[in-house]
Amino acid sequence: MIERIQWTLEDDVNDYVKRQLDAMGKLKNRDYTVESSMSQYMREALAGSAKTQQKTNFGKPDFQIEQFDAPVIIEDKLHLSKLVSKNKEGVKKDDSSISNFAVNGALHYARNMIASGKYHEVVAIGIAGDNADNARQEVYYVYGSGDDTYKHMGQYSTLDFLENSSTFNHFYEQATLSDEEKHQILIDSRDKLQKYAKELNKLMHNHAITAPERVLYVSGMLLSMQDLNDENGTTIKAGLTPDDLNGIDLIGSRDGDTIVSHITNYLRLKNIPQSKLNLMLASFNKIKDDPDRDQVSAPRKEVARFINGNASTNKQIFTFIYETIYQSIGSMAGHIDIMGEMYSEFLKYALGDGKEIGIVLTPPYITKMMSQILGVNPDSRVMDLATGSAGFLISAMQLMIEQVEHKYGKNSTQAEQKINEIKKNQLLGVELDANMFTLAATNMILRGDGSSNIQKGSSFDRPPELYENFKADKLLLNPPFSFDENGMPFIEFGLRHMRIGGRAAIIIQDSAGSGKAVKSNQAILRQNQLIASIKMPVDLFVPMAGVQTSIYVVEHTGKPHDHEKQVRFIDFRNDGYKRAKRGISEVNSPVERYHDIVQIFKNGRDAKVHEGLWDLEKVVVMDEISDSGADWNFDQHFKIDTRPTEEDFKQVVGDYLAWEVAQILRSTQYDV
Repeated sequence: MIERIQWTLEDDVNDYVKRQLDAMGKLKNRDYTVESSMSQYMREALAGSAKTQQKTNFGKPDFQIEQFDAPVIIEDKLHLSKLVSKNKEGVKKDDSSISNFAVNGALHYARNMIASGKYHEVVAIGIAGDNADNARQEVYYVYGSGDDTYKHMGQYSTLDFLENSSTFNHFYEQATLSDEEKHQILIDSRDKLQKYAKELNKLMHNHAITAPERVLYVSGMLLSMQDLNDENGTTIKAGLTPDDLNGIDLIGSRDGDTIVSHITNYLRLKNIPQSKLNLMLASFNKIKDDPDRDQVSAPRKEVARFINGNASTNKQIFTFIYETIYQSIGSMAGHIDIMGEMYSEFLKYALGDGKEIGIVLTPPYITKMMSQILGVNPDSRVMDLATGSAGFLISAMQLMIEQVEHKYGKNSTQAEQKINEIKKNQLLGVELDANMFTLAATNMILRGDGSSNIQKGSSFDRPPELYENFKADKLLLNPPFSFDENGMPFIEFGLRHMRIGGRAAIIIQDSAGSGKAVKSNQAILRQNQLIASIKMPVDLFVPMAGVQTSIYVVEHTGKPHDHEKQVRFIDFRNDGYKRAKRGISEVNSPVERYHDIVQIFKNGRDAKVHEGLWDLEKVVVMDEISDSGADWNFDQHFKIDTRPTEEDFKQVVGDYLAWEVAQILRSTQYDV
């Protein structure tokens, strides 16, 4: 008999959920808990996530399940109309919606659990109804702490997928993001970050923050938003929020002082080596050096929507970064180089296209693709000798972490141990520019302190034992193209300091492979094997620079290049994207093409690729190279077949006959 008793209390909805869980054989406090008896671990993850702006208490989902690979939380509400509140941007996230609607509250809790760092993903379920015959649920897979880092699993209208490990694993396989979804998030995240950077650039310009200072402001303020934790991971002091900046005009208490003091304590608690700490603080101290930036004024239009009343320049900038970039970090793909994207935007303002100093930072979807081409794995030891803002190391680290979590399970003891080993010992970056060094170190710190081996200095004069001890087997590079021979000496030097069998990939102006870097290329061929050359889109670095680039992949063999082995030349000029000053747009299946290019690198014309996207006979050329070091590019080996085919003959004959007929008709017309 269908139960049609009308519910009058939220406890009636709770009882309805309990009956469903009980029917699956789940026992309270063994298989699931209610809000009053949640685990201490989840309680800590939810600390500060109460459903009000004040956040004075931890949040309490109605039910929690922690027996699967990802935690499950359930929030329920009385009345079907309270299931979810949405607008055109998605599930609403204002305080009222979070407090009064089941899905909105569940997503809020899930985001905060991930923001705590204790979880990487959460299954959030909202349930609401008026009686057992008129109740509904919505299920979401939440993979980040940002506003839109969730995937609606609309096909799940009951809780049956929670019955056992097998049913949950089936759900989990459908919920977790595919490679295509991850790539799209990567592009969307970059677009979002560039939009924020453009607005922030205007705000800082209007406050007379110089272009070189701007990205240091961003990195420093992001660090000041991090919690201060002791060696056991216990929070000593929460990260700063806009409410901590009060515009007090007292020495040592101004907003700039508060920000820099928190940065200093954070870096010290991270046990940053003193020499590195001094370099970083020398950059961040600029935030407090100008007392005028701590004077209050009316907020600029870019940040006015976030601030009530007057605020200091430092608070205005801090608030914009907090509300846009910091709150969105969790929604951005792990391969995103946050500092690099900011730097690129500010560089455009300061230097036009950046060509004057040869700094053109690599897009994150390229750093990811190059890491995949090299076969970066959890045991790789990855080196970048022109680190910039650490984009390559970020992508390599992210790939390694994803593989570890897939092997051992997310949050497992083995996974965490291996990830810690990767961050501490398997990444090496060297950067000469002091500001770039600070950005790279900050970038890695924001990803869980992968900054241990970011070195300040010239790659060419580091102590030899640095490379001997590190034993790199992967080298990723985008050298400054204003350097000698377009930057090829970086890869020649790096290959000399790698393990035998290690592989390197460099993205560089392809004039380096057609005569401009003969000296370095010939030296490379004496001890290494050129494996592949990939011609990239000419607009790849637009609007920073419009240059033709190629990726060269080289294996360190310790013996001369074997000229009987053919090199794989690949034409990737059509990657599916069109780039302009306004941004990047899809024109021809870019997600699929970036998936396929890795397969083409591995398998050439035998690669299994998306149907209709490639003519592999024209895209892939296998050919030998000479000792010259000046024939490394695709177009030097792609031979256009000029022999006429039967189709060509038919076309020519057809054209001739059409011409003759036209002449006859014209002659007839005149005779009449």
